[in-house]
Amino acid sequence: MSTRSVRKTRETKETKIELYLDIDKKGEVKVSTPVNFLNHMLSTLFYFMNSTATLIAEDKQNFDDHHVVEDSAIVIGEAFKEALGNKKGIRRFSHQIIPMDDALVLVAVDISGRGVSNIELNLERDEIGGLATENIIHFFQTFSYNSGVNMHIIQLRGRNTHHIIEASFKGLGFSLYEASRIVYEETYSLKGSL
Repeated sequence: MSTRSVRKTRETKETKIELYLDIDKKGEVKVSTPVNFLNHMLSTLFYFMNSTATLIAEDKQNFDDHHVVEDSAIVIGEAFKEALGNKKGIRRFSHQIIPMDDALVLVAVDISGRGVSNIELNLERDEIGGLATENIIHFFQTFSYNSGVNMHIIQLRGRNTHHIIEASFKGLGFSLYEASRIVYEETYSLKGSL
């Protein structure tokens, strides 16, 4: 079986994002953005997706982290959607409950083609590692919209902001991996398409 892989570049006056993503081959993950904590979380996401990935992001205007976070989410979402192709045979659904020390986070996904998200995280810190925590929620919503993945990320327990966020990225990565596996002969929908 050939792997499902995509190369994408998005360049605007604000950012340039280059991504290689292979969702069928677990391999090296390289992430380089100007935002240290975003590097950590995207590396976590790709690792738990069991993917090979390289993402390089440039912030041309150095306003703040918002544009790099948003544009990275757009590119990752679009690439994931393209890598899935016609979605024939994919498991489609997955959910995980991820503990990380004090934190416990529920992640549920449906690769439905409808990018609707519900993100319920209580992040007490305003910033972590150069990343405004409001942009964590924006990342998830933007990824959901651009990938066509319906997703819910709900904090069940926890106070430590780092643990809550990291558990969310781990859960999303593993859920995307599991939901994108080809396990059926047909498209898993009564409508016959996703």
